[in-house]
Amino acid sequence: MARILITGASDGLGRALAYALAAGGHRLVVHGRDAGRLAEVAERTGAEAIRADLASLAEVRRLAASVDGDLDVLVNNAGVGFGRPGAPRQLSVDGYELRLAVNYLAPYLLTRLLLPRLRQPARIVNVASVGQLPFDLDDPMMERGYNGTSAYRRSKLALIAHSFDLAEELAGTGVTVNSLHPASLMPTTMVREAGTGQIDTLEQGLEATLRLVVAPEMTTVTGRYFDGVRESRALDQAYDADFRARLRDLTESLVNP
Repeated sequence: MARILITGASDGLGRALAYALAAGGHRLVVHGRDAGRLAEVAERTGAEAIRADLASLAEVRRLAASVDGDLDVLVNNAGVGFGRPGAPRQLSVDGYELRLAVNYLAPYLLTRLLLPRLRQPARIVNVASVGQLPFDLDDPMMERGYNGTSAYRRSKLALIAHSFDLAEELAGTGVTVNSLHPASLMPTTMVREAGTGQIDTLEQGLEATLRLVVAPEMTTVTGRYFDGVRESRALDQAYDADFRARLRDLTESLVNP
């Protein structure tokens, strides 16, 4: 059975994924920000639990350092949603736009730090979104024309572009990298906070994510973006090699200032 790290496992899709994988006999390391909810998940699944606030890059580094032993799968699931309608721009502990920090910089850095722990064959699964917007490299912190929905969508485009980039970098190593939109507006805390209403069920998102995490037919599939269980196409910018190179340079300057 695989040893799997799931970020954002104390609520929503991450919690459902932890319960399903534990029921399948897999060994888990679960991350969350809320200590009480995280403890409940760990108790029910027998998982190792690591609390960390991914709005802090120092906490991301501490999370990576706290993972003992090797991993077979890394699921970057934790994220910040649209927020309340009309809510003001928020900053991370490091002074970065919050959704960029949590939804993109944190999984980028965590993945980089944990690459030596991934035993081959291994899988990296990045939970993204079908809601994507072009990323403005000249205004990465969205200081102009901010709104939470746009900030969220830009951060998910960056995560998908990074997934493609990393898949190319790791080609032939036995480590696969894929991203997915699990389902639309599932009944999760972030969706309820945004007040957008529900479209899909949590079970739909769980099915799609489980497939990338453990399905045998996905062992060698890499560099793909999925909408649910179907391979799909992300926004064109995510495939632009020049954009990805510039994004990578910007990202490195932010996570390793």
